[in-house]
Amino acid sequence: MNLSVDQDKLLAEIEELACISEAEAPIVTRVVFTAKDLEARGWLLARCEDAGLTIRRDPIGNMFARWAGSDPEAPAVGTGSHIDAIPNAGKYDGVVGVLGGLEAIRALQRGGFRPKRSIELLIFTAEEPTRFGVGCLGSRLLSGALSPEAAAKLTDSDGRNAEKVRGKAGFSGELRDVKLPSDHYRAFVELHIEQGPLLEQQKIPLGIVTRIAAPASLRMVVEGTGGHAGGVLMPDRRDALCAAAEVILAIENAARASGAIDTVATVGVCEVFPGAVNSIPSRVRLTVDVRDTDLARRDNAMHAIDDAMRRVAEKRQVSIHSELVNADAPADCAASVVGALSDACRKHAWPFLSMVSRAYHDSLFMSRIAPTGMLFIPCRGGVSHRPDEYAAPEDIARGTLVLAEALASLSQ
Repeated sequence: MNLSVDQDKLLAEIEELACISEAEAPIVTRVVFTAKDLEARGWLLARCEDAGLTIRRDPIGNMFARWAGSDPEAPAVGTGSHIDAIPNAGKYDGVVGVLGGLEAIRALQRGGFRPKRSIELLIFTAEEPTRFGVGCLGSRLLSGALSPEAAAKLTDSDGRNAEKVRGKAGFSGELRDVKLPSDHYRAFVELHIEQGPLLEQQKIPLGIVTRIAAPASLRMVVEGTGGHAGGVLMPDRRDALCAAAEVILAIENAARASGAIDTVATVGVCEVFPGAVNSIPSRVRLTVDVRDTDLARRDNAMHAIDDAMRRVAEKRQVSIHSELVNADAPADCAASVVGALSDACRKHAWPFLSMVSRAYHDSLFMSRIAPTGMLFIPCRGGVSHRPDEYAAPEDIARGTLVLAEALASLSQ
């Protein structure tokens, strides 16, 4: 079977989808359940229908586009990603996996392939945490990693809960019906830009993921005592921001001290109250992200952060409270999916790098209910979540062709 990817059509679709944005080009902003998100969904579903795929939407808005196989009752083979985008983002994150997945199906159709198992394109709701503060909302519910009750209570920055927001966006039904049965998929494979520099640095065109790191997220509040910047002498101060600064450095040190390059920790938000130049900060809110491919090692870093919080609180006479938002386990990619991707690369004599994904994706949660794997293509400079995010046309086409070959193998 000789397959070919329509590179020009695929690139044109990526460009067209990028224009459905809340910001002007080259910026892409598509927050879940906004008008632009719903417009992008409609645009995409029209192209899936043009390919003869059968469409289904679940109550949280995950969208399924299925190419029926000769044995439609057998567990399907899935592929896909997300099209929501954080503010001030680029055009490739998630989108390559969705439109590349669609083009992979079209390439198989053009090549005369007939799958035994159905092949299903899955577009996940809210992979980005922009609106509700938790990433991979759709896949968490699909896999049972998040309960329907907890999902319904999530709120956005305006205080609107997810239940009302999804209803206004046109998605109805019981959230308990989102979870997929464990035999829905025989395999799931996600095509994605690397969002890191390794493939480009090593001049290797493809990466096959063997393990996916997982995050633990914390919300932290440091409470001190405010006062006039001139009126409170230094020995009497309980400056919340100074205490928070020590905690932030301790968080960085907890990751550096793990002994492994895969341990990373980030303080991504620091909100200072009251935020005036002549007022001593009385309260600081932090968000903390700690990730690793090894669960025990990540948890050791979390314990080190807890110890540091207690030491700083005692030393600076402030109170520090933390709330665990989520603590997900890392995932191993399935040998069957890794093998199908590897065979596809070898068929075309394309070198590939076995690697870990330090960013987490919907595949992390799909691995709870199906044998799962990921295929990476390079992105320039490792840049992502920025308007200058870029993947070369030939890399996108190459990844799409490998995906198509793997889907063909897995669906038989």
